[in-house]
Amino acid sequence: MDYDLPGWLNLALRWLHVIAGVAWIGASFYFVWLDNNLRAPVPEKDGVKGELWAVHGGGFYHSQKYMVAPAHMPDHLHWFKWEAYTTWLSGFALLIVLYYWQANVYLIDAAKHPFSQPAAIGVGLAFIFGGLAVYEALCRSPLVRNGKLFGIVWFGALTAAAWALTKLFSDRGAFIHVGAIIGTCMAANVFLVIIPNQRKIVADMLAGREVDPRLGLMGKQRSVHNNYMTLPIIFIMISNHYPLVTGHRLAWLLLAMIAAGGVSIRHFFNLKHVGKIRHDFLFYGAMLVFGATVVASAKPAKKIEVSDTVPFSTVQGIIQKHCVMCHSHSPTHPGFSAPPLGATFDTPAHIQAYAPKINERAVLSTSMPLGNETGMTDEERAQLGAWIKQGAKSP
Repeated sequence: MDYDLPGWLNLALRWLHVIAGVAWIGASFYFVWLDNNLRAPVPEKDGVKGELWAVHGGGFYHSQKYMVAPAHMPDHLHWFKWEAYTTWLSGFALLIVLYYWQANVYLIDAAKHPFSQPAAIGVGLAFIFGGLAVYEALCRSPLVRNGKLFGIVWFGALTAAAWALTKLFSDRGAFIHVGAIIGTCMAANVFLVIIPNQRKIVADMLAGREVDPRLGLMGKQRSVHNNYMTLPIIFIMISNHYPLVTGHRLAWLLLAMIAAGGVSIRHFFNLKHVGKIRHDFLFYGAMLVFGATVVASAKPAKKIEVSDTVPFSTVQGIIQKHCVMCHSHSPTHPGFSAPPLGATFDTPAHIQAYAPKINERAVLSTSMPLGNETGMTDEERAQLGAWIKQGAKSP
């Protein structure tokens, strides 16, 4: 049988990535919430910094956090690490299967830069691990002592990377590499700092040595960084469904605005957990996201007007030239064995039925054809748009 191996790998890895990501994000959000809701024990308990009583699912729970470490190591100690590792490993494997294995389809946009497949992969990896190097350098610099300034500088570095990537790669490829930079930094925080420091604490306890409190503080700092980077990376994970953002000429700016809105909203909840209600951060977040929608909806600087009625024969010719190679019951494009999302344009009825999606993907944005591989012109996009506005009529 003729199996679509990339397609099945894509499905399996994406499902695993989502499951692991939910587990990691859930644990991250919970522990930041827990840490912010701890209260000093009454009466005081030796070595205990804070505690929390909670009820959930019909049961009562009692959590305690020690100032440094408990006096004795418990027999059973759970380590939160595999959620992060599995999320990154599955995400990186998905990047390879979808964007590197099929770079000519999903990553390379010849109109932006005519990369060869190896060159595109090399540039993508350079951005990912170069971004990690920049993040680690910032974390190990005096700048990290000022949380706000650190956040501004790191956000600026990510925005610069987003701008550069949108000039080099396809729309989706650029966004996913920004997400890969963030995800790699988050996983590295667990792998390089949080877990090693926890191992040192455990080893010191077992050996009867005094535990260095800085180890826990460093881990907490990296955990907070991850907490603030979570909402931006979630948006990037779903961004390929929104071509009005990814395909916009100012896509990097839209991503920055939406990400900043997510950070602001996350900050509101982090403050709320410690009893500080700052609705202005919710307002800032909402305004940033709203501002992004305004920018995304703005008309392009150069708009071609089509005043004459566009006949269906013209539209069908454009579709045959630029779309049917992928969107057909029997695709001829080497990257597809089945039509993407099941959308086929083989008949006039199919083209008419998918007119709203054609308008979204090929007229309002330039996300289709992928990487504009077939060289669809602005005039052709304008003709498609005019036909849709005129009622998307077919014979």
